[in-house]
Amino acid sequence: MQPFWVFGYGSLLWDPGFAWTSRRLARLDGFHRSFCMRSIHHRGTREEPGLVLALDAASGATCHGIAFEIAPEIAEETLEYLRARELISAAYLETVQTLTLACGARVEALVYVIDPAHWQYCGDLPLEEQAAIIARATGGRGANRDYLFQTAAHLAELGLSDPDLEWLSNRVRALTGP
Repeated sequence: MQPFWVFGYGSLLWDPGFAWTSRRLARLDGFHRSFCMRSIHHRGTREEPGLVLALDAASGATCHGIAFEIAPEIAEETLEYLRARELISAAYLETVQTLTLACGARVEALVYVIDPAHWQYCGDLPLEEQAAIIARATGGRGANRDYLFQTAAHLAELGLSDPDLEWLSNRVRALTGP
């Protein structure tokens, strides 16, 4: 198998779960990062879904994140791992998209985007409702708020601004306490 790139925009930023040979700041055009997927496994349950980030297609949108380069000798096992992790409920679609690296180079990368036809898609939730859900939900990988806080903190460390995540972090802290 050939080396390939993977785009991280949510938990892959701080918990990729795979080895990589290089990582670079990258931009994906045509999508935005959004808490638009009901989580019934990792950050919620079927009875009380949480919310996780997904890439939602939108004209003129841009999402900044990290492009991870995967070496050919671990490409197959990395792909298997990513599919088991990201395609657990079929709400994500496995796609190949063009990323623009911070240096200006363009690469083709594996990118998981939300399927807007899937029942877990919830792209129309107001931020206040998102905050309320995130504040109370817990799933197999822990509290939904921890997922939000970790992602927002890592975006800030990378110097990447996401006003919605910053607002949600502040609001969820206000709802749940320190």
